Amino acid sequence: MSHRRARTSPRRPRGRRAVLLSAATVLVIGSGVAALAATSKDHPAPHAAEPAASTPTGTDTTPAPGDSASASPSASASASGSASPSASASPAPSGSAPASASGSAPAPTRNAAPAAKPGTAPATFTGLAFDTCTAPALATMTAWHGTSPYGAAAVYIGGKNRGCAQPQLTAGWVSSVNSIGWKLVPLYVGAQPPCQTGSSPEKITADTATTLGTSDGNDAVAKAAALGMRAGSTLYLDIEAYNTADTGCADAVLAYTQSWNRAVHNSGYWAGFYGFASSSAAGIAQAAGAPDLPDALWYARYDGAADTTGSFPFAAGLYTGHRRAHQYQVNQKESYGGAALTVDRNAWDAPVAVVG
Repeated sequence: MSHRRARTSPRRPRGRRAVLLSAATVLVIGSGVAALAATSKDHPAPHAAEPAASTPTGTDTTPAPGDSASASPSASASASGSASPSASASPAPSGSAPASASGSAPAPTRNAAPAAKPGTAPATFTGLAFDTCTAPALATMTAWHGTSPYGAAAVYIGGKNRGCAQPQLTAGWVSSVNSIGWKLVPLYVGAQPPCQTGSSPEKITADTATTLGTSDGNDAVAKAAALGMRAGSTLYLDIEAYNTADTGCADAVLAYTQSWNRAVHNSGYWAGFYGFASSSAAGIAQAAGAPDLPDALWYARYDGAADTTGSFPFAAGLYTGHRRAHQYQVNQKESYGGAALTVDRNAWDAPVAVVG
């Protein structure tokens, strides 16, 4: 993902990230249901995924994500697209050691009753997805559909730390690209960790983690609804890298994320999470068993592997059943149908937006 206000990184020389910090990888446990089969070099045509079949559809009937008590039938689905563009994997993000957390957040309550989740299972997509800083022009989306290996695109719907202007991103644009056949992944660049270096316009603190998570979650819902992404959509919270060994910082991030998720769930939306395999995503995985965790996990790991199984860096049973996405390469300049973009590449087997 390379489109936040607060980061610097070798991944995107366009100034779209301002803080990427190294962190210790955390071994985790978790629970989930069926897994996506590894993406091969030759991808079939993009399609939306059912939990137990490969019949194209925009929705599935999978039970609530992350709820091990309601496991969906085991299944695998092929990734989409024609032969994926070849390129070497980008290096993993690196940076100086982060500063200490400013204060300690209360330890997350792991036995609290979780917020109610939407009653309808989320729409999912299985295939290749791209993300880029500014939502592309409709003409570019039209040119890329059917000529590129991608069937889904991530767009930055809001958040005070969103780094790029979005002149194209309107309800009309969303409706048009949806009618073309694109699946959309809405990203919200939320408040960032207190121990993260840099000057993010909005940062979490121990004292504000819960209230800020609620207000940002409500804002994410409002932004999505204004774009025509209705209840039942999955909204992804973008949290950048931080030092997960800093327990005060990690607790503040978790409290913020749980509060954001509750706000999203209470409005009838699903909650996803984007983070780095060595830090922010690892922090979520480490919290397995806590209430109000994300329903889907989108992890950044730049290994060039276009899959969500063999590359998955956490416990094999965690976030299965169409609940994983993998950002595997960044800064790739590609051209299809006469239109060029520089994008990040993602293997997708996870929920998306519901438009209309």
